[in-house]
Amino acid sequence: MARGAGRHRRRRLPRVPQPLVGGLTNLCWKDSSDSILFPDGTAAEPPIATCEIQGYAYDARLRTARLAREVWDDTALAERLERDASTLRQRFDEVFWLGRRRFYALALDGEKRPVDTLTSNIGHLLWSGIVPPDRAEILVRRLLGKDMFSGWGIRTMPARERPYSPLRYHNGTVWPHDTALVAEGMRRYGFREEATQVAHALLEAAHRFSHRLPEVFAGFERDAAEVPVPYPGARTPQAWSAAAPLLALRTLLGLDAVDGELRVSPTLPDDLRGLSVRRIQFRGGTQDVP
Repeated sequence: MARGAGRHRRRRLPRVPQPLVGGLTNLCWKDSSDSILFPDGTAAEPPIATCEIQGYAYDARLRTARLAREVWDDTALAERLERDASTLRQRFDEVFWLGRRRFYALALDGEKRPVDTLTSNIGHLLWSGIVPPDRAEILVRRLLGKDMFSGWGIRTMPARERPYSPLRYHNGTVWPHDTALVAEGMRRYGFREEATQVAHALLEAAHRFSHRLPEVFAGFERDAAEVPVPYPGARTPQAWSAAAPLLALRTLLGLDAVDGELRVSPTLPDDLRGLSVRRIQFRGGTQDVP
């Protein structure tokens, strides 16, 4: 009898993916269950593609292309990534731009329908550079609208949208890291005064919180009391928020490292004219600003 005859060979069945139990529905920084809402308050059904992640993917391709060209000496890879980034940018603008509402959709839902709610996510698009230059000013004006800019920072959702609440975790509150990214995105597109306005407001909020910014605070409008309203249960200190003032300082001072050299182009509000930063380290050494 041949070896193995008479034995039953165990058949290997294909592995069936198991449903995720208790996992996150929204796989983005606004990861609460009600963070991706249509204007009427209806929650988008997954799988969900949020707009800012498209920008992150675009930026990642360009940064990796630079590595490929300047460090890995792989011109072919660099050119492929740059082509991919260009295609993504064009396709993103075609699919996500809401012509009638004149801003980018928050997301596409599981049926590829645009979630046409205005949110702070559009500021991340400026930060990543995926926005065509001719649309940037439209977004900056939207972000600085009275319903969006609280005076302390950028609300995650403007007051005019139906789901808004100044105490709703991702739908009306102000997140320091979010506001810092928006300000730097404005600077990236040349809106220096507007970027300074937002970054300065964030630093003023930090001062009111004894320089221990919480992860999030309420989106109430800044008034004569000059006190930002805490969000109940917010973590403080918190890593994202601890980093936000550092990015705000970069925005105010116009700091960039270009070809191993530190470039400085400050746009400072009156009360920060004497601002200086000492011993900034970069590849070429250290430098004081100013």
